[in-house]
Amino acid sequence: MKKFIEEFKEFAVRGNMMDLAIGIIIGGAFTTIVNSLVNDIVNPLLGLIIGDIDFSNLFIALDGNTYATLADAEALGVSVFKYGSFISNVINFIIMAFVVFCLVKVINKLRTVGKKQQEEAPAEPTTKVCPYCQTEISIKATRCPHCTSLLDVDPTE
Repeated sequence: MKKFIEEFKEFAVRGNMMDLAIGIIIGGAFTTIVNSLVNDIVNPLLGLIIGDIDFSNLFIALDGNTYATLADAEALGVSVFKYGSFISNVINFIIMAFVVFCLVKVINKLRTVGKKQQEEAPAEPTTKVCPYCQTEISIKATRCPHCTSLLDVDPTE
């Protein structure tokens, strides 16, 4: 039993496990925000455009009777087919997929910009031109190998 507990402890504190836990927590918070966006902003706007439809109150009572609201039908214990809730969940999915798509595009663009900046960064010069014979020589040279002229030497080198 002790060995099992030690193995579980090792598994639980492993880096990937903690990353996963953090991802789940952030995903839950993100889902709450998207649900609020859909229920509090998108659905009322769609209802205004389509004609004051409240998706959360769209349902079919399976007992064949008609009820004023979903809450009334559920209070009486009637089984209901909540197609309005399904529509809201589809809208949630589309919005969440769109937001994730936009995030991935932004992240990929940032990665691409970072790579381009690294690629475009000018390399340190390794050569210089002899001021006397105009031949390209090593930047560390103190005398030109072609014309043997003494070059200006930086005393700090």
